[in-house]
Amino acid sequence: MKYHLITYGCQMNKADSERIAANLEKRGYKPAASAKEADLVVVNMCSVRQSAVDRVFGMPMKLKGIKAKKVLTGCILKKDRKKFKMLFDEIWDDQDLTVVTPKNQNQLLVYVPISNGCNNFCAYCVVPFTRGRLICRPHETVLKEVRRLVKDGAKEIWLLGQNVNDYKSGKINFAKLVKMINDIPGEFKFFFMSPNPKNFSDELINTLAGCKKFSRYLNLPVQSGDDAILKKMKRNYTVGQYRDLVVKIRKKMPDINLSTDVIVGFPGETVKQFENTAKLFKKIKFDIAYVSQYSPRAGTVSFQMKDDISREEKKRRKEILTKLTKHG
Repeated sequence: MKYHLITYGCQMNKADSERIAANLEKRGYKPAASAKEADLVVVNMCSVRQSAVDRVFGMPMKLKGIKAKKVLTGCILKKDRKKFKMLFDEIWDDQDLTVVTPKNQNQLLVYVPISNGCNNFCAYCVVPFTRGRLICRPHETVLKEVRRLVKDGAKEIWLLGQNVNDYKSGKINFAKLVKMINDIPGEFKFFFMSPNPKNFSDELINTLAGCKKFSRYLNLPVQSGDDAILKKMKRNYTVGQYRDLVVKIRKKMPDINLSTDVIVGFPGETVKQFENTAKLFKKIKFDIAYVSQYSPRAGTVSFQMKDDISREEKKRRKEILTKLTKHG
């Protein structure tokens, strides 16, 4: 029996797909080069953006004529699940499929999920509704996996979680976990994403500064440079707090490369509020910025808000911010 795996979404979904593949191979399946050659086609979807969901709704047409059993898994809202049941043969719970640790096929870059789900309920995000509340993997399990991956030749270890710095395993918080990973023998670097600025502690900053294996790359999502928009987004920090955090991080790690995530055109974002974001970009001088144009997502708080910024204006704002980064 052969399987073909189709993945949509971020690094977390890619990491999940590696574990889904390991699960299937444990059941006796072998990878197929294409859907046409497969007995089983598994689509691992992402629900963060409506556009990603729409692509999955179009998958049955793309797979038309293929006799393989078609299965859907991944981040799925309850309201979407009913519709997808009509389009796919089965829907699998991703949490039942991702418990199997994949083998490292001589990969230099590997993903290690340390937690799943989120407790933050940002206004634009469906993760708490698709992945549930925060659940952290035991630190012993994470450390065992990292040791094996390093032994197998991994050089870049990415620790993943919807909010990695909320990690907690008994008395082990995220700062203590990264210190333990740093102390694992071997030549490798570790990265992580994505932290929330509201609980990026001094302990974590000091720990990272002392970790020689920390890559000196940090993605620190800001989402907006205006306090009123941040409040509407339910981000629970201010621009001033974010700016002070960056100052502390750069003081301890002057060689840090800083990237961020930001949303332009959030409902009600005025020209002045956007300009506040541009001012923050000019002040902080991010190395890279991942700029998203807001799009309504059913199931989120912001879906109830009026999407009142034109597509053209969102595009203009994105272009402005992109040019304000060092590598724009």
